[in-house]
Amino acid sequence: MPGTVLLLAASPVGKGRLVDAASVLPVLAAVAPAVLSGTETANVVELADPLEPQAVLTRLRAAAAAPGPLTVYVTGQLQLDRRQRLPHLALARTTPSTARYTAFPWHWFREELRLRPAGATTLLLDLHADAETWELLRSTPLDSGRGNAVHGRIAPPPSRRGVAQPAYMKAVATILRSGFRPPVEQLHQQALTRIAPESAGKDLVLSTPGPAAGDPHAAITAAVQSGRHADADALAARHEQAAVTGHGPASEEALHWAEVRADLAMFAGDASRSCRTWLMIATARLNAGQAPDAPAVEAAVDRAHHQWGQVREPAPARELGAALAALRGRVPGRREGALDHVQRQLRQLQTQG
Repeated sequence: MPGTVLLLAASPVGKGRLVDAASVLPVLAAVAPAVLSGTETANVVELADPLEPQAVLTRLRAAAAAPGPLTVYVTGQLQLDRRQRLPHLALARTTPSTARYTAFPWHWFREELRLRPAGATTLLLDLHADAETWELLRSTPLDSGRGNAVHGRIAPPPSRRGVAQPAYMKAVATILRSGFRPPVEQLHQQALTRIAPESAGKDLVLSTPGPAAGDPHAAITAAVQSGRHADADALAARHEQAAVTGHGPASEEALHWAEVRADLAMFAGDASRSCRTWLMIATARLNAGQAPDAPAVEAAVDRAHHQWGQVREPAPARELGAALAALRGRVPGRREGALDHVQRQLRQLQTQG
């Protein structure tokens, strides 16, 4: 089965740039796609200094939906948004004051990759952090999602004024240009050895191997890929019920499986059920005291909004739209005009039978 490779290099234009991220892309592009992926053949998608977080999300979502192994190479710099103080990958237009709207939230990697089969996703990261983000990451690990193998490094802010080089990722690319890809753990260690004189123990090293066999997400994904949508939902429902019994209906364990079932409804083409489930999840999180701008709350409402747009029958579209409009009043999200969009669509639906 062919693999998929996503090459993402991003950093701000101007004086806020900490690393010349895009300089690594010509080196990576010189590597054969099959070597980048570790598969016999591979499709490669390249994003160089993208401008909009939604553009990155679209490419990441498409890569995550592709069957077969996925390898994501990310080079860039991390900044915190000032409202929630969550790590974001800075993009070309990002400044410290606009990170929430112009940078790519790191937790979107976790959200988009969470339904992939266990062991099918590898992230190789060469990241530089500004001073605020560096202090946070020294006590709070960067969460790239369960089930993914993650290797790389996070470098502290440069000690002197200037722009750093993505030395780790260039070392990875140089090793791969030999035409042979060692196991990813060995590749990681070889790259660290090459940059050791420069990093001198200052970097945060990322090394999380993929999960062991028996992960229920793998069985669910296999069922979806073979068209057995009812079997996939039944398996997820059993895990959801066990989580409700063991941890309570508002627990993260139970809500995780509810989120899985919402995605499974989407894969099965049941937009109404998917939208309804996401609305329930968002409401449960808000009722549990989570903030309207908490990542999991925003993600649930955004996904409900997207699925609502796929509902073709007027009656359920009106019913779900009314509930979505009420939620959008509490959770406006990151995209301007989201509530206005729902209200406009609802007015159109009122004229339909």
